[in-house]
Amino acid sequence: MESLCIVTTGGTIDKIYFDDKSDYQVGEPQIGRILQELGVAFRFDVVPVLRKDSLHITDADRELVRETIAAQPSRHVLVTHGTDSMVQTARVLESLTDRTIVLTGALNPARFRGSDAEFNIGTAVGAVQCLPPGVYIAMNGRIWNPGKVRKNVDANRFEALE
Repeated sequence: MESLCIVTTGGTIDKIYFDDKSDYQVGEPQIGRILQELGVAFRFDVVPVLRKDSLHITDADRELVRETIAAQPSRHVLVTHGTDSMVQTARVLESLTDRTIVLTGALNPARFRGSDAEFNIGTAVGAVQCLPPGVYIAMNGRIWNPGKVRKNVDANRFEALE
């Protein structure tokens, strides 16, 4: 893998809470810090595109993410994204057939102890290096086809569509 391109859109993974999860803002992308602390043995570039909760991502924002990825030289792209609309964004990215794109996020902010952020990022990094070109979602220790998965909000996890 040449340098990994990481496109960030915000979401829970980058949230900063100010008072017991009621008041928050989407902060700086956390993935660069996480990968540096883990001492990864590959080059990566972080391209911040949005700083939004995924419930606020619009069709125009999704097109901006798609255009940003299309403009990158890398054929391996990891996208950090909020979990609520991750599937919708993945479906828009499916038109980019010449690269391997893996979307991941977190159900708890990366700054929180016990967050799933590092685990999901690790899963996504492994997946983006091994999978053939296409678009995938890496959540809850699994790699998902965006057309066959949904977020179960009540259970706070991803699951296969029935």
